[in-house]
Amino acid sequence: MPKLQEVGERLAEEWVSARRPQGADDVPQPHELRASDADRERIAQVLQDAHADGRLTLDELEERLGVLYAARTLGELAALTRDLLPADQQPLNLDGRPVSAIFKKEQRGGRWVVPAELGVTAMFGTTKLDFRDAILQNRRIIINATLVFGGLEIHVPEGLEVIRVAKDKTVRLTKQPTGPEAPVVEVRTTNFAGEVKVKEPPRRKRRR
Repeated sequence: MPKLQEVGERLAEEWVSARRPQGADDVPQPHELRASDADRERIAQVLQDAHADGRLTLDELEERLGVLYAARTLGELAALTRDLLPADQQPLNLDGRPVSAIFKKEQRGGRWVVPAELGVTAMFGTTKLDFRDAILQNRRIIINATLVFGGLEIHVPEGLEVIRVAKDKTVRLTKQPTGPEAPVVEVRTTNFAGEVKVKEPPRRKRRR
């Protein structure tokens, strides 16, 4: 089974690479994006926690905080916590590679950078993408989804629209209204007995 998963994931990456449009290499990579003050504070909290439990000395903490507040990119921030937490607990996820679930469940969420175009494969498995705390690299995100007896589950915040394009047919998957300038996630599906689900936040009750 592990060998089958490896083969499936490799084929998925090759398929996405073949479909990548010309000029995609000109788009800034996740680690090249500018950092925000909120992201700096997120990293600072991890560093302070590491000092509090003895993983960093006071000198190491002060050194890293100096680098932190001088940093300009997300890549510089992510390097400061790489040796402090496991990969799945990092405060920033800059992994822009395709997401593949071959006979398993796979997810990406938290504070992660969503590339302008992302490949997703679910074969007899489920892929979950959580956009609620994500950084969108573009106002229009394209997800190339290959679903073979698999599912894609997308969690969205308010104001993010999701549409599905399959066989020249476009269907809006989000139910709540969005503005004309709202970011859009376009899911292009190639599937065989596959399913796409979108989970939205509860609707706010109107005040009387």
